[in-house]
Amino acid sequence: MNPTPSPSPVHNIVDTGAAEWWQVLAALGPLAVLLGAILAALIGWSTLRQRTTADALALAREADTNALKQKTDADSRAEWWKRTQWALDQALAKDKNTKALGLATLAVLTRSELARTEELELLDIAWQAVNGEDDSDDELEPADDAGFMDSDDNIGDNGTTSDDSEEGRK
Repeated sequence: MNPTPSPSPVHNIVDTGAAEWWQVLAALGPLAVLLGAILAALIGWSTLRQRTTADALALAREADTNALKQKTDADSRAEWWKRTQWALDQALAKDKNTKALGLATLAVLTRSELARTEELELLDIAWQAVNGEDDSDDELEPADDAGFMDSDDNIGDNGTTSDDSEEGRK
């Protein structure tokens, strides 16, 4: 006899019960990887934004420091020039004591690091004009500090010229 198929299909259902914990965990693995990637991207973006902000603040702080230094230098030079003008006015006064005060102040101002070469050359010319000196290379001895204000001695060369600048004026 030949076997004949049954008129209705047979369904075999195997009841395996509830899924095991490791099967559930394995099914959620791709979701965990996706969440980890999103978290890493957020951390990276936050770090990049923080570094960019910190770099911008550092650049702004450096620019502010440079601007303050430039302003301070400009203000110092402007004040130096005001003092120099006052000293020149005093040096041109008729009174000997006032003239000595102006020349002494000029001598101090020429030693300042704020004085530039061109200004020192101008002050040297003014010094010589006030003292009635010619353009000779003879250096005069500066007066002693004691009794300097009341001294009738020549105050002397302010020492603002060098050999190089002397050659350029001849």
